[in-house]
Amino acid sequence: MRLVILDRDGVINEDSDDYIKTPEEWRPIPGSLEAIARLTHAGIQVVVATNQSGIARGLFNVDMLGRIHNRMLDEIHHRGGEIEAIFFCPHGPRDGCTCRKPLPGLLYDIAARFKTSLSSTFAVGDTRRDLEAARAAQALPVLVRTGKGMRTIADGKGLAGVPVYDDLAAFTDAVLSHGVSGGA
Repeated sequence: MRLVILDRDGVINEDSDDYIKTPEEWRPIPGSLEAIARLTHAGIQVVVATNQSGIARGLFNVDMLGRIHNRMLDEIHHRGGEIEAIFFCPHGPRDGCTCRKPLPGLLYDIAARFKTSLSSTFAVGDTRRDLEAARAAQALPVLVRTGKGMRTIADGKGLAGVPVYDDLAAFTDAVLSHGVSGGA
């Protein structure tokens, strides 16, 4: 099975330190939706793994998150792409769950649902916690410069051996030209 795991905010859509709280605030990063469509057409299943602590913080509820995700899915479908599943952590940083990245719970859930090892699965994110979750789940961490990616690069921690791409479109170019196990 060919599978790619994407973080949402900062990889697929513009991130906000104030959180994405409504469908109207959700704005795709240029080229990201087309990149998902290209992955889909190449037979690669795309799954989203995203922390959504805005729920625990009372900024929006699960129904609103569903509306945000429906907008995202509609935009992706309009471009010919598919998201196989969206896994999200609704907890806050102090809730003690195992699904909030940097812990690997969401990625373990993805592996169980898709009955696959993540050892050859790219997990694309824009923060160190995305990279740490990928490593802990034995997936292949990838960093993009969009979202908080430049802050992550400036921090410099945990980047050894991690391929870095300008954005999801550049990552997709590399994967499709080198095969799903290729890198930068």
